[in-house]
Amino acid sequence: MTEPVLTGGPLVSFQGVGMRYGRAPEVLRDIDLTLPQGSFHFLTGPSGAGKSSLLKLIYLAHEPSRGLIRLFDQDAATLPRSALPALRRRMGVVFQEYRLLDHLTVFDNAALPLRIAGRSFDDYRQDVLELLAWVGLGHKIFALPATLSGGEKQRLAVARAVVAKPDLLLVDEPTGNVDQEMGRRILRLLKELNRMGATVLVATHDVNLVAEGNAPVLTLNEGRLAAPRMASKAVVAATDEAPPP
Repeated sequence: MTEPVLTGGPLVSFQGVGMRYGRAPEVLRDIDLTLPQGSFHFLTGPSGAGKSSLLKLIYLAHEPSRGLIRLFDQDAATLPRSALPALRRRMGVVFQEYRLLDHLTVFDNAALPLRIAGRSFDDYRQDVLELLAWVGLGHKIFALPATLSGGEKQRLAVARAVVAKPDLLLVDEPTGNVDQEMGRRILRLLKELNRMGATVLVATHDVNLVAEGNAPVLTLNEGRLAAPRMASKAVVAATDEAPPP
């Protein structure tokens, strides 16, 4: 059995970070955040608190309005554009809206990060097949995204994000369209990747996922981030958004 990788220095560091869209008021304010290498955190908070915006700052889809962001021990503000592709290849991202490529099959969508990294088909074929089987899509490797259900698209998005075993994994609502058992399987997969050394941040409203995850919880409320804490199911339910009717 592979030994877990011990945590080290911060892979992600925010100091006094703010973020706004256009001329609107800041949606994130005075964010101080440290994600040590090899850590696992949940990110919770009511709808509109800024969870997705925080993830966007980490994967460099948006620039802060102020403050300092360091990723992989590099100042994000001074990174040359030529360095961004290599840095982003060290991240895996599961988006709420999936962002699958409609003209590619399930297999090719899942394998895309490996193709971009230059690995050969013969080298990655079996790994991709095994991962797709594990998330329950082994029978749909030739299907196109338009033929998949919402839950199947979500599982494919998770598979694509983790297939290259990224150093940093950002997950936005991974169980929004899957049943409870598949949610547990996704959590086990994320935990296994973390055990192998990946730093994982999961934004979620899923109280059961957080309660079963046994990991520190970061809570956003009105654009501000509270210090990490361990939370019971009751505490998470009290601080998060109520489920829709």
